[in-house]
Amino acid sequence: MKISIGSDHAGFRYKEAIKAHLRAQGHEVLDFGTDSDASCDYPKYIRPAAEAVAKGEAVCGIVLGGSGNGEAIVANKVKGIRCAVCFSLDTARWAKGHNNANVISIGERTVTQDLALQIVDTWLATEFEGGRHLNRINQIEVA
Repeated sequence: MKISIGSDHAGFRYKEAIKAHLRAQGHEVLDFGTDSDASCDYPKYIRPAAEAVAKGEAVCGIVLGGSGNGEAIVANKVKGIRCAVCFSLDTARWAKGHNNANVISIGERTVTQDLALQIVDTWLATEFEGGRHLNRINQIEVA
């Protein structure tokens, strides 16, 4: 599976760990940066990662920051993106199962690295439930 990934400086360490984890599982990872933990402007890296998903260049995406909130806000401004902040295995399951999130956001300052990897695996393994949830999602128009 082709997965896009992007982070700001506060999510850089986890981005690198998640990237290695995904590649070890055989996934192709499109890394949109950042390339260090030096302070940076996160939209510069998050928006291209989300756009890759919206354009079909990647099946899904992962964005990271300190809390994950700002990154989710930026990703959700891209038409066609449904980005959920995930901070537990339940939020990862619900993001995909209920909301069909095609991008998730994780905060490096909010979860352990081991939990972040488990969140990614759980989200990728979860199937969208469809049905009534699909109808609600398709009725929402995002500008």
